[in-house]
Parts: sequence; C-alpha cells; structure tokens
Amino acid sequence: MIKLGVNIDHIATLRQARYADMIDSPNCEPDIVAAASACERAGASGITVHLRADRRHIQDRDVFRLRDSIMTKLNLEMGNTPEIVETALRVLPDEVCFVPENRQEITTEGGLNVTRHFKALKQTVQRIHTAGIRVSMFIEPDAAQIQASSELGADAVELHTGTFANLPAALQLDEVDRLEAAARLAKEKKLLVNAGHGINYSNVRLLIANPHWNEFNIGHSIVSRAVSIGLENAVRQMLERLKS
Repeated sequence: MIKLGVNIDHIATLRQARYADMIDSPNCEPDIVAAASACERAGASGITVHLRADRRHIQDRDVFRLRDSIMTKLNLEMGNTPEIVETALRVLPDEVCFVPENRQEITTEGGLNVTRHFKALKQTVQRIHTAGIRVSMFIEPDAAQIQASSELGADAVELHTGTFANLPAALQLDEVDRLEAAARLAKEKKLLVNAGHGINYSNVRLLIANPHWNEFNIGHSIVSRAVSIGLENAVRQMLERLKS
C-alpha cells in the first residue's frame, strides 16, 4: 500500500494566527507535537513540515520538538539556504526534501528546477548525506529533472501533483499519464517515488493505480477535514482511500 506522510504545517498556521509571539505560553494551541502524535496513532508513516525562511508557520522550536517526540519518520521540507541547511544538520531529520521557495507565494507553486541549481545543490546534498540524512527533490514530472536528481545522488523524488490537482476533471487523466511515466522513469533510476501537492480525498483515486508510488505527502486536505471529524479520523479516512 502507498504510505502516507501527513504535512502538519497548517496546524502551526492556526497556532500562529493567535500565538505568533507567545508560542511558549501555556495557553498556546494547537500543539504541533500532539497533532503529530494523533497522525501517528491513526497510521501515518511519517510527519512532514516545511521550515520556511519567513517562519510563517513552522518554527525552529517545532522541528526540534518533533525530532524528539515522533515515532515514525520526520521529513523536513526546506529551501537550499545556508541558515536552513545548518538547522537541518542540527535537527537531523530522517529525510529532507528540497523545495523551491518564494516568499510571496501562499504555498509551494511548482517543482524545484534541479538542472538550473545543480551546482549549488550538489554541495548541499553531499553535506546532508554525510550527516546520514536521506535526500529527496520536489520536482515536476519531467525527465530532465529526474535525471538531474539521480545525478545529484538523491535517494528519492517527490513529484509535484499540483498541476494535476488544479486541472478540470476532464483533463486530469492526461496529467495522470504524465505522472505515471515520470514515476516509472524515476523508479528505473533507482529512486523512491513520492508525490504531493493538492492531493485530496476525491482526486487521490485517480493516482493510486500507479504501481510506482512509495508515499503521498498530504496536508491541507487532511487538516481541513480534521476540523469536522478530528485529526485521527481524517488520517484514517485518507489511509482507507489509499487502500482502495
């Protein structure tokens, strides 16, 4: 079965809306560690957080607390910037996923251009690997990006599914074919193949037939459903979709 990594950035978004300057307050809620534990109890295979340069949601303290508490896997999404790289090397997550980052965007808007940033990424990947951390690249389902990720020595790629998610239903199947072809190529390159961005309880059914997937990283849809039915139930429902 496809594994499920739950992105809990939006739990922190809710907290920051009220407690941005008081995250050590005893009244501060929701608690990021409690949320991660709920996801794990429900069967999530890992917890994903994005430590952004502007710290709009996840804070450094959150990442260290999660490292000390979660029982599954900590996947740290990050830009290739010196400050964040140094933080990752102190935290020692199980995996880092390099993503593009634009301070003006609401959420990540596309895949990382590995071919363009190959030289800068090469040195960072070597440092991350030396620390014993797995490396993934968040990329478009594109052969050149997959080849560059392989040449960098990445352990995995996460294919950007945002284009698929945002298309009208009548056009989604063509993008599903594109994702499957990219996943097949990545698997041939000995890369683990993950997917993420815009996957929800409805559109996930079009993706799960692809035999090459390792893990889906899903956040907004799960956190949104959790408002109505609770986080554990929301995670369990997504896992049921992945079993279908």
